[in-house]
Amino acid sequence: MYGRRLSKADPGVEAYGCIDELAAALGLARASSTDKFLSEEIFAAQRDLIVVMGELATAPRDRERYVKDGFHLTTAEMVDRITALIFDLEKDKTLYPKDWVIPGATAVSAALDFARATCRRAERHIAVLSIREKDFNPEILRYVNRLSDLCWVWARYAERKLQSSN
Repeated sequence: MYGRRLSKADPGVEAYGCIDELAAALGLARASSTDKFLSEEIFAAQRDLIVVMGELATAPRDRERYVKDGFHLTTAEMVDRITALIFDLEKDKTLYPKDWVIPGATAVSAALDFARATCRRAERHIAVLSIREKDFNPEILRYVNRLSDLCWVWARYAERKLQSSN
C-alpha cells in the first residue's frame, strides 16, 4: 500500500501473498458449491480476507493513514463471528469422521481442504511477522487460525451434505 516497494522475499509479501492464494482457493470452493449457506459464508470470509490482506500489505508507519483513508483493520469481532460459526456447525457430531480425512470426497470439500492447507501456510508466515513487528495486530493471527479450523469444518459439512443427498 501507498507505493512502498518491497522485495518479493519480504516476509510481509509472503504473508499477504498466501492470503491472496487462500481467497482464490475459497473462490474455487464457492464456485463449486450449490449450498447457499456455504456459498454465502465462504463469500463473507473472502471479504474478511480483503481486510486481512490490506492490513498486512500496509507498512506499520502507514497504518494510521490507512485507517484514516477508510480502510478497516482485522478485529476481534471478525474472529468471534467465525468462532461462533464453528461452534454452531460443530453441534452436528456427524461431521467428525472416525479416522483421518483424505481430501477429495467432493470437489467442494477438496477445495476447502486445499484452502485450509493454504490458510495454515499463511498462518505460519503471519506468525513470523507477529514476532518481527512491534505493533502487530494479534487479531490477524487469531483470525487466520480460526479460519483454517472453519475451512476444515466446512469441508466436512460439504461431505456430509453429499452423504445426506445420496
